[in-house]
Amino acid sequence: MRIAELARRAGVAASAVRWYEQAGVLPAPARRDNGYRDYGEADLARLRLVVALRRLGLHPAEAGRLARLRLEQGEADAGLAPLLAQQRAAIARQRDDLDRLEAELRDLETAISAAGRSAARATPSDPIRVLFVCMHNSARSQIAEALLGEFGGPRFHVRSAGTDVGRVHPLAVRVLAEMGIDWGAARSKPVSEFADEHWDYVITVCDRARERCPVPQSWADNALHWGLDDPADVEGSEEERLAAFRRTREELAARLRPFVEVALQAARRSSRARATA
Repeated sequence: MRIAELARRAGVAASAVRWYEQAGVLPAPARRDNGYRDYGEADLARLRLVVALRRLGLHPAEAGRLARLRLEQGEADAGLAPLLAQQRAAIARQRDDLDRLEAELRDLETAISAAGRSAARATPSDPIRVLFVCMHNSARSQIAEALLGEFGGPRFHVRSAGTDVGRVHPLAVRVLAEMGIDWGAARSKPVSEFADEHWDYVITVCDRARERCPVPQSWADNALHWGLDDPADVEGSEEERLAAFRRTREELAARLRPFVEVALQAARRSSRARATA
């Protein structure tokens, strides 16, 4: 076959085939009497394998070496196995990242919708009132309360509570301290402590798959749900458990920063509407 057909069947440009040959990644092809390159199915198989290995991140020379060993000697499985395992792990990380981004997008969409409902009832001069709820008010909701207080400042009145009272987890205090937030005096509080108060937003931060954080019916219209795994469930070394709390802190920060802007904009719109009414 000619070089154009080889390149087409391998999914690359003809210039890439020439470059691989010049760099020694592919062997020099046979030549026809008229001087044109002449390729066979073995050349196509080698090129396809080189291209696949390059997509996995291998240097061209290493991709050529492994392709030659695999096709000519039937070897290189030992060299390919860890590479394939690394690629699978990278794909899994990318999938997790995409799942988190999708969840953050859903949360932002629901926050925008709730902001419109809440703004209609807000008193412009008052702080925006936000209550975070989880099972034990020990980790996720405590971290959320601390972060929103940090990000939102005096424009927000923030509290957290649990459907079952627990204790503030020391690793939650530790990861907040890493941000310069002193949370050592915090306490776990029951939902009943705030049941008679008005809240512009009630945000449950329980794991969608395994937990349910019920809220009073009076809060249902302005309730949001951010599904987060409980870092306290992670087992292992202290460093592994600490890493789980840091992930929770970062996931909450990613949701809270846009939430602050959405809630503030909704409050400003409400204030302007009242001014022109």
